[in-house]
Amino acid sequence: MPEILSYDFMRNALLAALLVGAVAPLVGIFLVQRRLSLIGDGLGHVALAGVAVGVLLNNQPIITALIAAVLAGVAVEVIRARGRASGDIALAVMFYGGIAAGVVIINRVDGSQSSNLTSYLFGAITTTSGGDLIVFGVLSAVILVVTMTLRQRLFLAAGDEEYARASGLPVMALNITLSVLTAVTVVVSMRVVGLLLISALMIVPNAASQQVARSFRSATVWAVLFGVLSSVGGVVTSFYADTAAGGTIVLLAIAIFLVVGAVMAVVAAATAHRHRIAERHPHEHGPGCGHEAIPHEDHVDYLHGDHRHAPHGGHYDEHEHEQVSR
Repeated sequence: MPEILSYDFMRNALLAALLVGAVAPLVGIFLVQRRLSLIGDGLGHVALAGVAVGVLLNNQPIITALIAAVLAGVAVEVIRARGRASGDIALAVMFYGGIAAGVVIINRVDGSQSSNLTSYLFGAITTTSGGDLIVFGVLSAVILVVTMTLRQRLFLAAGDEEYARASGLPVMALNITLSVLTAVTVVVSMRVVGLLLISALMIVPNAASQQVARSFRSATVWAVLFGVLSSVGGVVTSFYADTAAGGTIVLLAIAIFLVVGAVMAVVAAATAHRHRIAERHPHEHGPGCGHEAIPHEDHVDYLHGDHRHAPHGGHYDEHEHEQVSR
């Protein structure tokens, strides 16, 4: 058995990382669609105020953080939909209000509890207990079931609210549901990567997946894969490198994003190199252009002298004439 699995606290940490790495990108993909990539940061700062309240009252910080984050998420959607403030303004008010409330409440907390607050700010995955795992497991299951059940509706509402509304979908309810899911994800993730880095685990894996995926479904699969690889790999790396787990997880996620981008750039360059671009000519090929149309696999080539031109983006690819059976 590997050394890392011989410790109970590391087994708990790896399970927590697996849960968070899987569910955070599932919610983040809809936030990316709605261009609300930073809402996790805003809810994270509100959750900080909830954590401070829990510590001050000697109560469960996870519960108070969840209540505060959910209320803030719902408030943002209500203000955005019914008020005059835009989503960005509502998010900014929530962001700064959460920080301010957190600072005020933290100042009332006994100094001996400051380390407990720090673990929520920057993450302390190695302190995950069996009770924490049960809470994380239940919340992760809720996120998974809701996102899988409402995936198509959330996709439509996030992509085009007007079209979704015209199609009869309850856009307001779906947006509030997404905000609540984001709040729950924030609470699940705060002990793993910390409140200050939560958005990274929801957004960066999705940014990497968009570079390789060709559909929403494949983007979701790739995002979850990258998220799990980042979270679990970050915990393992932090154990052997003796680094902070939260920061290591995020740095690994960013490294994956950069590597994927570099690989896809090389693939795109190699693919483009395989296409021979035809010479420029003043007319456009198409029906009635005067050149014979020849079906070829999934497109149509146009006979141009002793060779063929295949429309491809903003240019024509050069195809050999003898490849065509006439």
